[in-house]
Amino acid sequence: MILSDSGERLKILAIVPARGGSKGIKNKNIKLINGFPLIYYTAKIIEKIKMIDKSVVSSDSLKIIKIAKKYGLEAPFIRPKKISGDNVHDIDVLKHALETCEKNYKDKFDIVLMLQPTSPVRKKKMIIEAIKKISSKESDSVWSISKIDLKFNPKKQLKISKDGYLDYCSKDGRNVINRQMLDETFIRTGQIYAIKSDLIRMGKMYSKKTSFVLEKNFFANIDSLNDLKEAENYLIKNKIF
Repeated sequence: MILSDSGERLKILAIVPARGGSKGIKNKNIKLINGFPLIYYTAKIIEKIKMIDKSVVSSDSLKIIKIAKKYGLEAPFIRPKKISGDNVHDIDVLKHALETCEKNYKDKFDIVLMLQPTSPVRKKKMIIEAIKKISSKESDSVWSISKIDLKFNPKKQLKISKDGYLDYCSKDGRNVINRQMLDETFIRTGQIYAIKSDLIRMGKMYSKKTSFVLEKNFFANIDSLNDLKEAENYLIKNKIF
């Protein structure tokens, strides 16, 4: 059970977005890793976190829904096609899932966790840390992030212009002389998003009070077959599940 600063019990909804279409890897969310479909790893870590009240899959695929239910996720709806394409924002998926679940379960949720199957390398303690942070008045949302090496700092990045010439991505790039002039930067890992439901109802995942949990050993989202193999090697090596 998780309590707010005022001592009220907060209800948590975990949403696992897993649409059927994927350009990089066909049926990516149910590709086998070490003998189990990718979505299995997210379902199993949710199972370990007892403070989660409901855990659902948001999918437009009956095949994915069937597999997700096999591993303990609920499926109170089928995701509409209009929010299942390549260019649909995560917030549209979360807002639909939250509103539909509250209607179907006849309940109100205070916190939403978005746990993507394509980021299977995550730890229970990180999710709990994010939940604890989001339960306070200090944060509207909490994202998992990882530090970027200064050599990849945005101010050092280049792009190719339409004319075929190099240019700096940042206007400040040409003024950078040494590493000491660069601020540390971070990238969101996609492993964990904890968001207050009121923020989602406003159509947002981010606010000026968005906090973070830091992942030291960054592992990117699975977008290619090579990513899939790396994730499998990591999960086997670290004996995860």
